[in-house]
Amino acid sequence: MRHLLGWGSAIIRNSSWTSALRNILPKRKKKIYNLGVCFEAEDVTVYNPSQLSDVQFLEYSNLSDGQHLREAVQNILIPRVVGTANHSIVRQYIVNSLRDLKWHVELNSFHDKAPIVGQLHFHNIIATLNPQAERYLVLACHYDSKYIPDVEFVGAIDSAVPCAMLLNLAKVLEEQLRPLQTAKLSLMLLFFDGEEAFEEWGPNDSIYGARHLAKLWEKQGKLDRIDMLVLLDLLGAPDPAFYSFFGNTELWFMRLADLEQRLAEKSLLERYVNSGVNNWDPTRYFQPQALRSGLVEDDHIPFLRRNVPVVHLIPMPFPSVWHTQHDNESVIDYATTNNLALIIRLFTLEYLLGAK
Repeated sequence: MRHLLGWGSAIIRNSSWTSALRNILPKRKKKIYNLGVCFEAEDVTVYNPSQLSDVQFLEYSNLSDGQHLREAVQNILIPRVVGTANHSIVRQYIVNSLRDLKWHVELNSFHDKAPIVGQLHFHNIIATLNPQAERYLVLACHYDSKYIPDVEFVGAIDSAVPCAMLLNLAKVLEEQLRPLQTAKLSLMLLFFDGEEAFEEWGPNDSIYGARHLAKLWEKQGKLDRIDMLVLLDLLGAPDPAFYSFFGNTELWFMRLADLEQRLAEKSLLERYVNSGVNNWDPTRYFQPQALRSGLVEDDHIPFLRRNVPVVHLIPMPFPSVWHTQHDNESVIDYATTNNLALIIRLFTLEYLLGAK
């Protein structure tokens, strides 16, 4: 899966909005809608979506479909190495699920050569509510599973659960997202193919789909339509800890932390006080510390290198079952999974529907 290049922690929490923006101003030639501000060479246009009102917050927090989430996980939870029949089955399941909900779905298909297995046909899945939107919030994950010889690796946290969470978001919020079919700011769900390395993680053996798509969209001028890429990975295990990796999306990460806090205060998170799995006192999911002195290589990297703002939702440290045969449904803590799915749904609604 993804490769970890060392990490450390440093507390980053700016008390001044002005100083925060000054410190994290992205270097981008064209418009950037990020961190509450749209930056251009000559002007500053504020995009600071308001928080969900208490009425909206309670209404949207009560929207859920846990049974659908479990069914989605189980439909994806099979070995799905690129080029296999199972890989095609999972791809078609994702495509059909979204098309049934009236999403516009297209495949970005291409060939590339991988070690051990040779030439392969990859397919990124791109789902939008409004294909003509000017701007997108992009929620992303990968749907392939790792090739491990002589091991039936189904990749529950890596990444069946993230895929299922995105499909569940589309199902649960079907009515609330309907206005985005004609909105200038809309939502994109992106399922990368070929994230996993076949032999050894490296620049030419990993993130095949992300590398191809970022390069293509740069050539087509489409990267400027991405407000932010939120990448989900290794989700589903109990007691995860998430950190802000990038200064230019720190304030959006804080939004996730604030939503978690609001839910906790209203006792709307399932088994939040104690998962019953780990012995230590559980902490918040979204930590107030930021990690800056390291890099987790994942599907976001080709976009990050092209100045696309990124929020990377991956637990640190990685769950202990990472890249083992034990990464199966037995490791999924559905209370944690439902809680994270709820936080991400609320974040999506607040970002897209909270514009002043």
